Amino acid sequence: MKKTKIYLIDIILLLFLIIIDQLTKYIAVLKLKDKPAYSLIDGVLEFNYLENKGAAFGMLQNQKIFFVFVAIIFLAIVIFVLIKTPLHKKYNILHVLLVAIAAGAVGNMIDRVRLDYVIDFIYFSLINFPIFNVADIYVTVSTILLIIFILFVYKDTDFNFLSIKPKKYKEIN
Repeated sequence: MKKTKIYLIDIILLLFLIIIDQLTKYIAVLKLKDKPAYSLIDGVLEFNYLENKGAAFGMLQNQKIFFVFVAIIFLAIVIFVLIKTPLHKKYNILHVLLVAIAAGAVGNMIDRVRLDYVIDFIYFSLINFPIFNVADIYVTVSTILLIIFILFVYKDTDFNFLSIKPKKYKEIN
């Protein structure tokens, strides 16, 4: 029962995050497409509509099939880890971070499949950072936090549940 409850919470969080991502992209299309950039903080932060057919920093343009394939493999790995994760309080943050990463991957995959591009609209003009979206924030922030937790909070033994134990064979003499 507890496992079902945890997975249900994971699915609800995943759907909530995807809806937020898709809603912000919908608003970006309505308010920003074919319009000049909208400055939130002059010289620092603006909303600027972009249809991105590539990956971060404009790499791998027009590689839709590749991106969808990678996203599916990535999601399979996240699901595997979530299923293997023990039902212990210390792993709750791991669930949240993995679900947020998955939500970002799904949010951008929805755009790629539906539109052939990803809608980006947040731009830090102060540092000329590439334009990004809410799904990218999920992936980036959650990955950074996951790395911090793995390096400084969890112990090596906390991830023994991921090891694939080889079958023991009898020695034949």
